[in-house]
Amino acid sequence: MRQQRKKCPICGKPAKPDHKPFCSNPCRDRDLLKWLGDGYALPGPPAPMPDDYEEG
Repeated sequence: MRQQRKKCPICGKPAKPDHKPFCSNPCRDRDLLKWLGDGYALPGPPAPMPDDYEEG
């Protein structure tokens, strides 16, 4: 059975073993920035604020 090559989830090019599951460092970095910027956040109710929260 022939193994099917996975595609990079960012650009669709074939994934490279050095950057798996991505094809390159730029695609890996774009994915990380998306995670850090809440690009993959799931919708849900807002988190409750603690009662003792004070501004200032």
